[in-house]
Amino acid sequence: MAKSDRSEGFRSRLLGGDRLIGAFIKTPTSHATEILGLVGFDFVVIDAEHAPFDRLTTDQVLLACRAFDIAGVVRVSEATPAQILSALDCGAEAVLVPHVDSAAKAAAVVSAGRYRQGARGFSNSPRAGAYGGRTMADHIQRSDADVALIAMIEDMAAIDVLDEIMAVDGIDGIFIGRGDLAVAMRAASPNTDEVSAAVEKITAAARRAGKPIMVMVGAAADATRFAAQGATAFIVSSDQGLMRQAAAKVLKDFAEL
Repeated sequence: MAKSDRSEGFRSRLLGGDRLIGAFIKTPTSHATEILGLVGFDFVVIDAEHAPFDRLTTDQVLLACRAFDIAGVVRVSEATPAQILSALDCGAEAVLVPHVDSAAKAAAVVSAGRYRQGARGFSNSPRAGAYGGRTMADHIQRSDADVALIAMIEDMAAIDVLDEIMAVDGIDGIFIGRGDLAVAMRAASPNTDEVSAAVEKITAAARRAGKPIMVMVGAAADATRFAAQGATAFIVSSDQGLMRQAAAKVLKDFAEL
């Protein structure tokens, strides 16, 4: 499906099946996010699970997202209400929650991330509430309408209860964590037949439930393969990975002089 105008919200685009291209942000500064916004990426995922982000640096990168017209997603380190609330108050358009391996955990994510559908702690004083510029009713309505909650499926326990997880109302989409899944399966890599079979089970369950699918890919060829299984949102490397690729290419080019 063709890309739509980036002025449309991330959740709307995700639910609408737009092709979305993003990258992980591993370095706690704004610059990589500014560059990715300038070149036209749709979103970044601030990696508070595996990179050195705290609330301040997360806040700074989300400010860069707003300044450079790119959606800011935060991968929290754990599925606690405090972690989810912190990301949302800072203005994240979506939260990516790791290790959602049961319907109960999925429901807890919804509870932490929604007002009317859950028990999200209220404040309209941070960036998310326009620093008090939104009324209580407006902030609640906009937040519930615009924030995307995405469950990471990356554990063996989740494979046995996929339909139950997908059926949780308020989970907007799923991300397939192939790396953790491969480790859990004691597989040599995410590309083995056994991991691929598990991924196909996940994508099939997501299609049955009508949930958007997000996946990390190494190249366009991978994206084509997963798109055939229903994926529409693709994380392509990270700021560090892209810099490493570019640096290695420069050295190779000069070595051939």
